[in-house]
Amino acid sequence: MGYQVLARKYRPQRFADVAGQDHVTRTLLNALAQNRMAHGYIFSGHRGIGKTTIARILAMALNCRSAVGSAERPTPEPCGQCDSCTEIRIGSAVDVIEIDAATNRGIDEIRELRDAARYSPARDRYKIYILDEAHQITEAAFNALLKTLEEPPAHVIFMMATTEPENIPQTIRSRCQHFSFHAVRFDDILAQLRMIAAEEQVQAEDAALALLAEAGDGSMRDALSIMDQAIASAPLQDGRPVLAATQIRELMGSVPNAVFERLLEAVAAGQSATLMEELNVLLNAGHSPSSLARQMVRYLRNTLMAKLGGEQTELLQISSDERARAARTAMLFTEEDLTRNLQIVLRTFDDLNYRQEQRFHLELGLLKLIHAQRLLPLEELLSGVASGAGLRGAAATSSPAPRPASSAPRAFPSAVAAPATPPKPAAPSLSPFADSASVSAPPAPTAIATPTPASALATQGNTPVSKLKETPVEVAAAPARAIAPFPVAADSTPGFAEALTEGSLAKAPEAAPAVNPAAGAVDTDTLRQAVVQALSTAGHASAAQLLGVATWKQDGSTLRMEAPGMGKKMLSLTVNAAAEKIIRQELQRLGASTRFMVVPGEGSGPVPAAAAAPLAGSVQQAALDNPLVQRARDIFKADVRSVVDLRTK
Repeated sequence: MGYQVLARKYRPQRFADVAGQDHVTRTLLNALAQNRMAHGYIFSGHRGIGKTTIARILAMALNCRSAVGSAERPTPEPCGQCDSCTEIRIGSAVDVIEIDAATNRGIDEIRELRDAARYSPARDRYKIYILDEAHQITEAAFNALLKTLEEPPAHVIFMMATTEPENIPQTIRSRCQHFSFHAVRFDDILAQLRMIAAEEQVQAEDAALALLAEAGDGSMRDALSIMDQAIASAPLQDGRPVLAATQIRELMGSVPNAVFERLLEAVAAGQSATLMEELNVLLNAGHSPSSLARQMVRYLRNTLMAKLGGEQTELLQISSDERARAARTAMLFTEEDLTRNLQIVLRTFDDLNYRQEQRFHLELGLLKLIHAQRLLPLEELLSGVASGAGLRGAAATSSPAPRPASSAPRAFPSAVAAPATPPKPAAPSLSPFADSASVSAPPAPTAIATPTPASALATQGNTPVSKLKETPVEVAAAPARAIAPFPVAADSTPGFAEALTEGSLAKAPEAAPAVNPAAGAVDTDTLRQAVVQALSTAGHASAAQLLGVATWKQDGSTLRMEAPGMGKKMLSLTVNAAAEKIIRQELQRLGASTRFMVVPGEGSGPVPAAAAAPLAGSVQQAALDNPLVQRARDIFKADVRSVVDLRTK
């Protein structure tokens, strides 16, 4: 006999040998033991996972001549030694008819099958029909089989294997027992490949076998076919084939995942030139853009699963080394970033299928990943719009006035003011506590705390003079009161900045102390001060306030921030993805570990009063004094955590 491929040579002959389908084999073994066999079965699922194999094993068990409980057959498993088992295994059994429904799909073939089914089996107990690719049978042919399948002779059993069970009519499915097969797990395929490599005396690296198992994509037959091809192309050492990971990648035309890790590192760092250089090397090496996009989709999917479930999650069907690689990449992005990146690359992969200049479209798709990193979350965008409207109103109505002295220092200052201009009539207020018949509106704010650094302009007439930098500044001639995101008070911070004359910035606040990473670990107080300052400057006042009163602990290589009196839901809304990115960047700048956790602290009460007290005379205080707000607090038993001023001037 000539060479037999691995998929046929190591085809399971017993239920116990089938990998990954325990829910099917257990049910069938119990049915055999209890003599509860149905007259029709549908086996559906992915290609190469054992549908036809289990149908043949079931046929062997039904027609096995050895009695259950005998020495040859102690269990309902087929003995594999009698004439019936041997003939079914080699495909020459008279009473087990295997039909390729893809070529015998018409009504004439089904009529012949129906007529032949009336006769008793020639030798065995049952006459068994195995219809492979049963979804290919026409609707008329199914209708011709319908009555026979509903009330078949006692000696006939139908078994239908299909990859598309939805194409089988419901009238047929309702008359059969339907078993849905699962894709074979990565670990099961890997164990089978190790066993076969030992049987075939093949020296194989674990990384090479892992690549073969991953390439199988849940199909045992696909993995064995690729392994057969790899053994044929492998070099010999002492007369034995040697399988290496590099050889497998060359055979499949794939790229090491380390390359995609470098690509996504360039994306996270915003290095467009580095990204294009890496891609140019891959394309010049002969890798097709479509193949690169497909592999990057798979790598991004694994990275997202590592972000969601951790390195050891069951969602990852890859080797331990690749799990660690995906976890490292996941630390560079938020869950929203990875979801958006995966969507961009999927759309790029779809575009490559019908575009002629595939290289250009792949380059454009990867550049979109970098540009997407600069997108602002919707909450931050809306916050910036509200702040910008207030800033314009303040610039139009403010008049120079001496800045009131204050002795109470505030934790997170962030104030901007504009030179005096002629006043304009106020626009209708959009806030729930202004222009009410029963409540007098608070005085118009003239100094605004802005959450958007480098976006506000100090103007002289209509000419932009200077943009604000990422550190907040104050005005020499500030108005009488400043409005800031709750509970920040920008007008009472002593020594925060010197002066802003018309058309120039006099002095910026002191930067956070420089930290030399080589000098040792950075103390948590320095980290807290720098992170809170960065959050406040970027407009995340609530996150800055929360982390300002949080307990900071160094837990090994992880910085742990315990926020008091904050639930998980509110914590995730306050310290959102944009705030996490700012914290990570600030920790990197200080040379500290970028691994951190923001978790709820002990207790379930409200945020401490020292952190939550609003500034007297501020818009927050005006909102809390409003009878409508007080009534709402009494009705809903709620607490007001933050107030946003939506008024326009």
